[in-house]
Amino acid sequence: MLQKRGIALLVTVFFIMLITLSLGVALKTIKKANNSINNEQFIFQSAMILDDVLHILKNSPELEQVTSAQNLSTFLLSSESIPFQSNGIEVIIKFSSARSKINPNTLKNTASLDAFKKFLNTKGISTVYADFLFDSMGGIREDQTYTTEIFNKNPEMFRDYIASQKHLEAINDLYINTYHDINLKSMNTKDFFYVSPDTNSSIDLNFATAQTYEILLACDAYRAEALSIDERVREKIEDLQLSDEEKINLARFQTSFFEPYLDVTIDIRQNNHSSHIIFEYNVKSKKGFHFVFEV
Repeated sequence: MLQKRGIALLVTVFFIMLITLSLGVALKTIKKANNSINNEQFIFQSAMILDDVLHILKNSPELEQVTSAQNLSTFLLSSESIPFQSNGIEVIIKFSSARSKINPNTLKNTASLDAFKKFLNTKGISTVYADFLFDSMGGIREDQTYTTEIFNKNPEMFRDYIASQKHLEAINDLYINTYHDINLKSMNTKDFFYVSPDTNSSIDLNFATAQTYEILLACDAYRAEALSIDERVREKIEDLQLSDEEKINLARFQTSFFEPYLDVTIDIRQNNHSSHIIFEYNVKSKKGFHFVFEV
């Protein structure tokens, strides 16, 4: 394990140096332009840092080498968090797999929806929550035959698909306020859900979270945790050493062992100003998408 971490560090050390030096120069240029910081300027600075990070990602020789599950694992192992400071501005860049969780927009078929309902039962949460999600991505039904009353309380809510994390949170709040379900209120759905309109996305089993494995395999929390923390790179189903029942459960979902999509988070802080930027990055196409910018 120590040898693996050492190799990972060597592979990405130049990548980290490139980010630090490039952003350091950019921040110094911004600093000289105007020393008086206000909210509008800070937003502009954050946007410039985002542009620089995208430029570095697109031109990174390290990411050019991410052509396999092993390469992706090595990169993420050593580049999980890159903090640095320059000219009074603190920046933390974090990388993780963007396919470690379930996209709720894929819970449209009976098999995957039933698997999710079984997971809810183990957590003491009503399966009506799953029906809330299902109704939220079925489009406008002329006969108004929805499974739940979600749109009675919020008729203007978008219902073609779950469009964003905030949309999911609005659905969660509506369900909790309707049924007073404290179990869902105390659960962080970010542990097993990521939101994307892409219903063809696959879950990367090399990076699946513990609760994601609970849903996929219908297994207990101990078994799921063991699978999620195992750093061995898997390339086929046999590498997971699943039981026959777990294999049947897993087949309900679209999964793979190599999904070259990065979840990139940039936290920027200066004095009493801060910004939080999240986006996905497709390593193959060298494109960022699903940008969320919070100040």
